[in-house]
Order: sequence, then structure tokens, then C-alpha cells
Amino acid sequence: MLLDRIKKRSSVRAFEDRNIPDEAINYILEAGRLSPSGGNEQSWKFGVITKRELINEIAEIAYSQKWIGSAKLLIVICTVIVPHEEGGREIQKSRFPKYVSAIDNLNQEIYERLNQEEHQTKIPGTHMVLAALEQGIASTWISHFKVDELSQKLKLPKEFIPGEIIAFGYPKEKIKHATKKKLDDLLFFDYYKE
Repeated sequence: MLLDRIKKRSSVRAFEDRNIPDEAINYILEAGRLSPSGGNEQSWKFGVITKRELINEIAEIAYSQKWIGSAKLLIVICTVIVPHEEGGREIQKSRFPKYVSAIDNLNQEIYERLNQEEHQTKIPGTHMVLAALEQGIASTWISHFKVDELSQKLKLPKEFIPGEIIAFGYPKEKIKHATKKKLDDLLFFDYYKE
């Protein structure tokens, strides 16, 4: 059943002028909340955006992607930076021992921004997208936006870094599904061979 749902997921960039009920929004958010994270850290915050004016402003911050304005809901998934004292760099140094010196010498603010993927915000995002689909709500990921400008617009504290935005709404047109690579094109067993 889950695979059937995943096969139906596709990016949608035109939404009906129809509000998403609070119960559906809460269901989507609960799916995100229940997501796994390394060490059960859950170092994320979910910004729930439903105000039309703010959605349009975010569309501008996302390099004038006008289609975003048709969404009825945006969820901004933010990484909450783990304080340096809690060993924020230690994981990366253990993963990439060849680059320990470079990791140690990287400016803290730059490091935090480059390292935000380590906080696994794409996991709750994926759960939310699938939960929305179960409710008949389509979505699209947005990664191309001005991070600092969005942070200012949402009045985020310094330790919150917006990682992605997901636009949600009821699809205006029949969903067109993208062709995916064959499984054989994505696999290798034990050792990679050309």
C-alpha cells in the first residue's frame, strides 16, 4: 500500500483555491513530528504558513516562483543548530577523518549552514508529503530560496536555519507523474563495479 501511494506522488505547481482543513494540517504535522532523527535529537522546527500575503512574499523570496502563490499551505522546515559545546563538529570529523583540520578551522556560521543536512530535516518533510497525499493533498519541495531573507521575514532566531519549504494544496489539474529510473540503474551489490 505504501508503494502505491509513493507511486502517486508527484510535484504539483498549480493548486485549487480551496483551503486545507485544520485536521488535515495537523495530520501532516503529526507525521513530521513522529519522524526519526539521529540520537532522537529532533533538531527541527516546522513553520506553518497559511496567510495569503506571507505566502506571496515567500514566493518572491524563492526567486519569484509565482506558482507558490497558489499554495494554501507552506511548511518551512528549519534546522535547529546544535550548540558547538554539544559536539556539533565531532560527527563530521569522525565521518571524514581526512578533513579534521579543515572542519576544525571552518568558520562556525559557515559550518552550521553547510552542516544543516546532518540534522535530517528531509525525513520529516518526506513523512509530511506522504501524509498529505493520503489526504488527497499534493505538494512540491522548494529548495531554491534566499535563506537569510526568509529567516528575517519569519523573525527566526539565529539558531534556526530554514532548510526547505514544502508547498501544499489540492491539485488544480490531473497529476502528471514523472518517469523514474529503473531500480537496476540505482543499485550495486557489495562492491561497486563499472
